[in-house]
This record gives sequence, C-alpha cells and structure tokens, in this order.
Amino acid sequence: MELPVREFSETLPSVKPKKPLELYEFEACPFCRKVREVISMLDLDVMIYPCPRDGDRFRPQVVEMGGKAQFPYLVDPNTDFKSYESDKIIKYLVQTYGDGIIPLPLSLGPLTTASASIPSLLRNGRGRQAEKSLAPQPELPLRLWSFESSPYCRIVRERLCELQIPYQLFTVARGSRKREELKEIAGKVQVPYLVDPNTGKSMFESSSILDYLNDTYGKGYSPKVEDKVEEVSPRAVEFNVVPEDPEPVKVDAEVLEDSEDI
Repeated sequence: MELPVREFSETLPSVKPKKPLELYEFEACPFCRKVREVISMLDLDVMIYPCPRDGDRFRPQVVEMGGKAQFPYLVDPNTDFKSYESDKIIKYLVQTYGDGIIPLPLSLGPLTTASASIPSLLRNGRGRQAEKSLAPQPELPLRLWSFESSPYCRIVRERLCELQIPYQLFTVARGSRKREELKEIAGKVQVPYLVDPNTGKSMFESSSILDYLNDTYGKGYSPKVEDKVEEVSPRAVEFNVVPEDPEPVKVDAEVLEDSEDI
C-alpha cells in the first residue's frame, strides 16, 4: 500500500499553545517518530527532553511523573495533559490544536508503526543509546529549527539525543508560518539551523552542527568548528511527514525496547 507523503504543515494550529509542549522521547523510537510527525504537521513547537537507553538525565523524570520508563511521554503545560501512548497523544494533539481529524498515514495501526521504523533501521539505531562520560548539561536548552522528514535534521536530532541535550524544537515544515520568521532570524530558510544560547553560536549545515556538538558537548574535538559557525543574532535568542512509499517491514525489537508495546 502506498502512503501519501505528508511532511508539510497541512493543518496549522487553530489555537497556538502559549507554552511549548514537552516531549520526552528518543530519536530511534518509531512511536516517538509518529508523535514528532504530527507535531510537524500541526506546526507546533515543543521542548525535547532526550531519553536514550541508559540515559540518566531525563528518564528518571519520566518515571517520577508517569510511573514507568516508556516513550513517548507528552506533557502539555497549557492544559495539564500528560500521557504515554503515541496514538493517544496524536489524538489529543489533533483535537486540541488541529481540526480533530487524524491524518491517514498516522491512523493505519501496525502499518504506521512499521513505516515509522524504517528510518531507524536504515540508520542502524542511531539516536537510541546514550553516550557515556558526557560533558556537563548546558545551562540553557539549545534551539533547533527542523522538520521531521528531513534526513539532515534527523542526524542532528540523533546526536542531540545521544548527548542527552535538551532543546526547543521549532518545526518549519512546508507551509509553516515560521519559515518567514526563520528567514528574518537567520537570513534564509534552511534547515537544520541550530542556536546555542550558552555559547552565542549559531549555524546551518548538519556537518557543521555535528562538529560543534561533538566539540562542545561530546568527546571529540574539531578545529574546523570555529570556521563554520556564526555569531548568534539577537532575534534568534529572543525568538521563543511521513516516509515516502514505505513497504511493511518487521519492526526491530531492539529499537522498540523501552517504547510502547506493539
């Protein structure tokens, strides 16, 4: 069965949340991807708290709030909604911030889950396991302009997940009103675009961002980083989807560990 490509913001939110949503997840989880897809479609912004396997920064918070280490886990501070279960979260989001109709590609049950697993299978599970011996957690969350179906954005999110770096995700899928805001902030519409308010750095290009993250928050050091980054603009500091034609696949049990049961 062919699934239509739905990477764009087709249903813009009728009510924009005053406070960013909070999503506890890890990049390699297909159930988490389903939630990120609907967030991208609805053009919502969200605080991401990465919870990779063996992560010790935000997994304990999920257990404290919900009673178990299961992902995704969404918190909406605007309504006090808190929940596990991707389908329940998707239904809540489209009813609260959309037109109430769940997009077809996200309503096909096991087929949706299988298609959401494909990127992680192709990436050999990157964004699943926490890196050991991390640098101290940054004082302020990073800011990432991205949309779900971009492969260049994905590899940046994978690394942020492995490093357990919290970040505010600004979704700018096709049709997003925030594309013009991004152009005003950064000078052009290109993703991924990362801003680190802790160091005053901002940059495009996934390779530059990965070098920067490894140099600043990981184990590696790249002398090329300084040549690739730009000073962050004041506006950037103040400014506060579905795979193509997927075939049904067998879901990797390793990828689903600590995720929802299927």
